[in-house]
Amino acid sequence: MNFLRWYFLLFAIINNGMVIPINGFLDEITTRLELIHRNSPKLSGHSNVFLGERPRTQMENVKQFHQRDVLRRRTIETASSSSSVKLPINSGSDYGTGEYFVHVTVGTPGQRFVLVADTGSELTWINCRYRNDCGRDNKCAVDPKQQAMKPTFKADQSSSFRTVPCSSAMCKTELAELFSLAKCPTPSTPCGYDYRYLQGSAALGFFGNDTVSVDLTNGMKRRLNNVLIGCTQSIKDEQGNFKGAHGVLGLGNGKYTFTTKAAQDFGAKFSYCLVDHLSSQNLTNYIVFGSNRPKTALLSRVQRTPLVLGGVLGPLYGVNVMGISVGGKPVKIPAVVWDAKRGGGTILDSGTSLTFLAEPAYRSVTAAFSKYMSKFQRLPDDGGPFEFCYNSTRFRDSLVPSVKIQLANGAVFEPPMKSYILDVAPETRCLGIVSASWPGTSIIGNIMQQNHLWEFDLGKSLLSFAPSTCT
Repeated sequence: MNFLRWYFLLFAIINNGMVIPINGFLDEITTRLELIHRNSPKLSGHSNVFLGERPRTQMENVKQFHQRDVLRRRTIETASSSSSVKLPINSGSDYGTGEYFVHVTVGTPGQRFVLVADTGSELTWINCRYRNDCGRDNKCAVDPKQQAMKPTFKADQSSSFRTVPCSSAMCKTELAELFSLAKCPTPSTPCGYDYRYLQGSAALGFFGNDTVSVDLTNGMKRRLNNVLIGCTQSIKDEQGNFKGAHGVLGLGNGKYTFTTKAAQDFGAKFSYCLVDHLSSQNLTNYIVFGSNRPKTALLSRVQRTPLVLGGVLGPLYGVNVMGISVGGKPVKIPAVVWDAKRGGGTILDSGTSLTFLAEPAYRSVTAAFSKYMSKFQRLPDDGGPFEFCYNSTRFRDSLVPSVKIQLANGAVFEPPMKSYILDVAPETRCLGIVSASWPGTSIIGNIMQQNHLWEFDLGKSLLSFAPSTCT
């Protein structure tokens, strides 16, 4: 099993059931999306989801997602380096290769799609066709890359779809950070965008608003009205960033993200619990929007720490790290490494697989870690992303030191050993933490987050977490 690569699917099957109007619910009703592992048998009946060729070995797997993680982090560095201007992560991002997918229904009547679900993205966009694409002779010039991302959202067939005029203040001002275009041939022309990604990838189209249908925790259904949606008509994707999906679901903390829209109806909270990457492929859980958390057993008390939102981190979800201890002993790390306003900072990101520590922190942590691991045979570098790998033939878990991350307000995140000591190849176990350039942002990736319940309270800027089986 390729258990290292966290390809889960946020899987919300919207059938032909009844859709309940917004004013027909009590405040405690929430919406949820099922988290399903990429290799789960549950996906066998969904032939329209092409996930691409799977890596042949675990090490090949690790190299692939590390390369993607590095590209993603470069964008985070860009966002964090500014002290006066908020730069959204989508400026040079590769979040089209996000770690999760979601099945959603868009429009009236509903049209069903597979979207990349990404906590670092602000724009929700779908591979799209509109009546103006076809010209006077009604012959549509189809972009080959767009055509490969079937099915296509037929916006003109949705009675609830409304374009955003290019002459509007929303287009000229509010959507500027989402790369809206200044071009406006007539006042009613839709507001266009040229959404650029790292290494030349791009999505080009225009903005509109439409209805998105979601499942509720009580088994009913509900429509979110006037969700900002990008109608993408041309795709430049040389790196395969959007492979296997029909678009992107924006789950970042921006004004027009899906998360913010869901918060208007369900309350400003969302939560998720990632199952152990070594667990059965059939085990799943949910991401929940609203006050109700995923129903999962907690193994100890819930801890809380401030959630850092906005500012130089843009739409990302930041935390205040106070320090790190290895084997119960504090590691000496310059305080500036954890200060987002001085070029550092730390984010919690479900779209990044590995955990990145800025170079000063990485060197101090690995030096402390190596003292405990001296009894094990260290393996030479084989070109993988990990610097510290060991022969696991005579590996003794009891000799591996604990790792604790101290957070603001006295909270302590202590991941289980299997979240930072990873099986990456036969008889090979590695410290699953990699170095990040400095200045730059540190990232707590989704493998480190596993077996914990995480609740993001955007209204109170509060992060709650607790160890859990996630089952």
